[in-house]
Amino acid sequence: MALTEGVVDAEPRQLDSARAWIVVAAAFLSMFTVYGIVYSFGAFFDSMAEDFGTGKGATALMFSITTAWYFGLGLVSGKAADRFGPRPVMLIAAAVLGVGLLLTSRVHSIWLGYLTYGVGVGVAVACAYVPMVATVGAWFLRRRTAALGVAVAGIGVGTLVVAPISERLIDAYGWRTAYVVLGIAGAALLLVASLGAWRPPVSVVQEPVPLGEIIRHRGFVILYVATALITSALFVPFVFIKDYATDHGIDSGPATALVSLIGASSVVGRLGLGALGARLGATRLMQLSFAIMAASFLIWLTAGSSYGRLVAFAIVMGVAYGGFIALAPAVAAGLFGIVGLGAILGALYTSAAIGGLLGPPIVGSVIDRVSYAAGITLAMLITAASTLVLFMLPAGHDRAR
Repeated sequence: MALTEGVVDAEPRQLDSARAWIVVAAAFLSMFTVYGIVYSFGAFFDSMAEDFGTGKGATALMFSITTAWYFGLGLVSGKAADRFGPRPVMLIAAAVLGVGLLLTSRVHSIWLGYLTYGVGVGVAVACAYVPMVATVGAWFLRRRTAALGVAVAGIGVGTLVVAPISERLIDAYGWRTAYVVLGIAGAALLLVASLGAWRPPVSVVQEPVPLGEIIRHRGFVILYVATALITSALFVPFVFIKDYATDHGIDSGPATALVSLIGASSVVGRLGLGALGARLGATRLMQLSFAIMAASFLIWLTAGSSYGRLVAFAIVMGVAYGGFIALAPAVAAGLFGIVGLGAILGALYTSAAIGGLLGPPIVGSVIDRVSYAAGITLAMLITAASTLVLFMLPAGHDRAR
């Protein structure tokens, strides 16, 4: 018997409807905004490290705290969206993002930055990501995987667009003024996105299975461990690829473009693999995405000062990473159903909070103390381990039994 059977056709004509695709557009804009800002951190990395007088590990910790907060609070924001609907949660995201970035522009100690940026921006992303992903999943039945792929493509497009904008703002006005601009613009875009954040037209005839029972399920445990491992390595390129490139003699502009290229390539993975997931099986494609991410680090490890190889790494990593982000909610929905999906995804993504918090600072410390080659090798081994764990999840089982 499936874990969750309680969704019925309260308004079946609204599922997969034009109104549902407006919700997808709102989710796209939401993720474009928050992740575009977060994943542009690499453009700020050198300027902030120099201003605060900190090393790579301590500076990377600011990004890691952000990651830990937005994934860790996903359980809270997901439950809030299940109960109150996504719009109020989105309004909180807009307010906290603006305030967090404005305060970050004023700090002169990295320890305060951990609070204003790490906690402030982290809360904003938590309110803008999990609730909207869960909402999109509940608005669709036949085209759920494709819709989720389009929604999370906003993350890749945001990375593609916001990183170079941030670079130009920093060059022209400094990193502090750049965060003022991003704070005001980001809050405004989230307010627009909230207009399309409608509660799903789904009725529940049975109470969802208690979350405590779901998190003890073998499928959930496998997903949790694999996600914790993969995210320990996944965020390393976003933090360090620009710094690596400039250390190897590549100009700042092309170096920053590598982050944008990861984002652009991830759009292909989100849309392409997201659409294929409906036909070939989300679980199998997610396993393939993990394996490709592990292999991509070998390209980076052997790149040296070759910009062409760094471009190849960014493309391969981006496609596979995009597939993972698009497919993970579909795999969870297939295993556990869509009743209470916000809380389920929130619980699952606390694993990414652990990985995101530990990975970049640990790798940064290895880079500081040993070399970039050692740090990249560590990230590659962690990703390979995550792939082995994920292959313990049987493919072809759309729902947990």
